[in-house]
Amino acid sequence: MKVRANGLSIEVDDQGPRDAPVVLLVMGLGMQLTGWPEELVALLIEQGFRVVRFDNRDAGLSDGFDHAGVPNIPWNAVRHMLRLPVRSPYSVKDMAADAVGVLDALAIPRAHVVGASLGGMISQHVAAHWPDRVLSLSLIMTTSGSRRLPGPTLEARRVLLARPADSRPETLIAHAVRVFTTIGSPAFRPAPDDLRARVVASVTRASRPAGTARQLLAIAADGDRTPLLARIQAPTQVIHGVVDPLVPVANGRDLVRRIPGALGDFIDGMGHDLPQQLLGRIALGIARNAQRAG
Repeated sequence: MKVRANGLSIEVDDQGPRDAPVVLLVMGLGMQLTGWPEELVALLIEQGFRVVRFDNRDAGLSDGFDHAGVPNIPWNAVRHMLRLPVRSPYSVKDMAADAVGVLDALAIPRAHVVGASLGGMISQHVAAHWPDRVLSLSLIMTTSGSRRLPGPTLEARRVLLARPADSRPETLIAHAVRVFTTIGSPAFRPAPDDLRARVVASVTRASRPAGTARQLLAIAADGDRTPLLARIQAPTQVIHGVVDPLVPVANGRDLVRRIPGALGDFIDGMGHDLPQQLLGRIALGIARNAQRAG
């Protein structure tokens, strides 16, 4: 269903009992709400939650910013490396305001906020700038953006910045499979047919590479969120793969050190994805962290 949030039309999926505490799931770069597996949603509902997923702006079925044009990612990557200003058509904080707008549209006063990758960056802003809306915070495979921390491996960086040769569905599918295979969990590989089926479903639902590029620009422009971390009051847990090639585990350990009272769950063999084999552990971690909110 569509809701109006922060002046935009945002696609939302809302499951579970209306009177249950809400888990708000915030997805990562270029990903759609369907990037949160249905199995995880079902596990959270079993734990007694109402689960809200949504497509970020410029992704899935939510409003896009095609009027802003397609950014020159290589040029902006050079500017970022040289510590020159990077300008984006919207900010990560704007995306956080979208998330709060989703809660407003659904008349939800407070939620347990869970963010993965870029979704974790968005969630840091939500928790720091709208603390009264956040009951607990779970940050999965994400970072503060500090330049002191290690960045992606060369292979992960290369596949992230690569562009599909053309816009044919088969080309987009092959590209996405290559990306997920490169950054995924080496100890928890999905069956090739299952991975391809998920990618096909995603590309069929929506494919917006220009939107992904604009989201990437927003990440670069957001810079270092370390000063925000001390402002986070909600009970926080950090879930991170020990072998994440895109956002190395040092980023997760840094979040635990800098967010007051944060707990960490660092998972051997996990990369930059949500493996089916780990969904039970992730759901239980979210539920236990929610209990810390009282």
